[in-house]
Amino acid sequence: MDEVRRLIVLLVVALVGATVFGLSSGSSGLGVNGARVSGNTFRSELATISTTPILQCYLTALDPVDFGEGGGSQTMAASGAAAWTRLRIEGLSITQYAKSHLKFAPTAKTLSSAESSLVIELTNASAAATKKCQGTAAAALAAMPTEMRNAEIEDQAASLYLVSKLDGTIPLTNKKDILAYYNSHAADYDTLCVSIAVVPLSQTTAFATAQTGGESVADLAKQFSIDSSKTKGGVAGCFTPSEISYEIRSDVATTALNSFATTPLYINDNGTEEALFVAPTKRTVNPFAQAESAVLADVQSQNASAANTEEESILSRDAIDVAPAFGQWVLESTGPTVLVPSLPAKVDVTGNKSLTTRVITYH
Repeated sequence: MDEVRRLIVLLVVALVGATVFGLSSGSSGLGVNGARVSGNTFRSELATISTTPILQCYLTALDPVDFGEGGGSQTMAASGAAAWTRLRIEGLSITQYAKSHLKFAPTAKTLSSAESSLVIELTNASAAATKKCQGTAAAALAAMPTEMRNAEIEDQAASLYLVSKLDGTIPLTNKKDILAYYNSHAADYDTLCVSIAVVPLSQTTAFATAQTGGESVADLAKQFSIDSSKTKGGVAGCFTPSEISYEIRSDVATTALNSFATTPLYINDNGTEEALFVAPTKRTVNPFAQAESAVLADVQSQNASAANTEEESILSRDAIDVAPAFGQWVLESTGPTVLVPSLPAKVDVTGNKSLTTRVITYH
């Protein structure tokens, strides 16, 4: 989840990380064009992330960030706070832009739809993660402080609205346009049956000569492949658009049926480099219902590309300020971002007014 969070449909709560610094109550928080998140509010959000396992799990599933301890109990790494700072700035920036330039005025229905999209995204992220989250995504959202939750929902609504206004994007809720996209790219969503040959590098020239001489895919695999599939003529199976292995689509996109690609892929086989040849043996067009998940993923990727450009443009124009304890807003070669704030030196703290990294407020 590059990232990109506020303008990618259904990806609004990413990059969460979180560090909780100990800050004085007078911290000024974050600001974008006059809209602010107070220091107390922001600290409350960081504290919630650091102490709520279900929220940590779902947010980390979206975009893994180190939630390791910072200075001790109830603390987290400084890099996490900087990541959450950028996330909140992005949300403020997109929402302010949508309101001032696009006349965005969310209704109760709009906000309800945005909340549903957050829950769906969190649920899908957990399902795809190695570590599945306990409890529901709705419960994770409910665990946020009210102001934090309302801000996330409004920011998501603004993101969805803005994306719908960008050239070249297709809202994921627009079934008609998504179907039209599928119809114009139907060839990209075939079920592919493939055969493979894993060939030692010393045999690639002989392999190519045999293929040029007209030897069949099955015979080439039996003769040259060192993979166990050689006994079946290299047959590796058939893959639908919804399967992870369907990434082979890009490997054989321009390869004729029943023919190995002339240029192999190179793989590491137990420490030895080998040449992997892939041959499509059958292509079957899938109806939209079967290919839908892959189509949606591709549409979202297309939206993200347009969104990235627009987001960087908006952030570069905005007047943004960040309390030093939460991070430093800078313009780097990759675009606007938040750098990790500097912490007091451990060996010489003379002159430092705030040394704690704990969440609690000291009196």
